[in-house]
Amino acid sequence: MSGAVYGCKTCGKQAKVPLGKPVPFCCGQKMEPEPLPTCTSAPNPEMARNYSPDEPCDDGTLPKKRGA
Repeated sequence: MSGAVYGCKTCGKQAKVPLGKPVPFCCGQKMEPEPLPTCTSAPNPEMARNYSPDEPCDDGTLPKKRGA
């Protein structure tokens, strides 16, 4: 069963929440989803020979949020 990791911008606390459950509250406000880790390698056939967990990551192709 997978879930999402949320973080509190005020105190830094993290919480893992199963899919389908409501967003947790901390310090009087909703916690925000933690960003995905940055990709360290691109998936390709040559990488299949090496052990590389093909987990979700941010490949840096999306535009940056304004004001962040």
